[in-house]
Amino acid sequence: MRLKFIVSACLAGVNCTYNGKNNFNPSVKTLVEKGFALPVCPEVLGGMAVPRDICELSFRINENPVVLTLKGKDVTPLMITGANKALKLARKYGIKYAILKSNSPSCGYGKIYDGSFSARLTEGDGIAAALLHKHGIKIYNEKERASWPVKYTTPG
Repeated sequence: MRLKFIVSACLAGVNCTYNGKNNFNPSVKTLVEKGFALPVCPEVLGGMAVPRDICELSFRINENPVVLTLKGKDVTPLMITGANKALKLARKYGIKYAILKSNSPSCGYGKIYDGSFSARLTEGDGIAAALLHKHGIKIYNEKERASWPVKYTTPG
């Protein structure tokens, strides 16, 4: 099996973001086309619709994440379900790397929106990114292209 990465499906051009659009990244799309990457959307895997209400990781109670929509609906269980399904896929295919959408409440790694719905970033990880990382998967975001493992991402 050539699969080496799980990638956020929106980066591969799949219209699965909250607003029904994508966050196309040509390098990620190339990885998918070469058979090195499996596109996943943890939010969709968890049962969230496209389009859907925007949501943010709002706060942590006793280190437990809480994800709320702008309207105040708790979608944490859906996010956790999707993260677990993404991890299951990574394990099934022996995937060791992930390229995930920065700032996302599911895929963000290092920085995420702060839960105020004001486009402010804070230190933290999205639900899926945190789970994948906890299980030994090296996480990158689309902005860190120079850091991606070179042997899989060079042209050819």
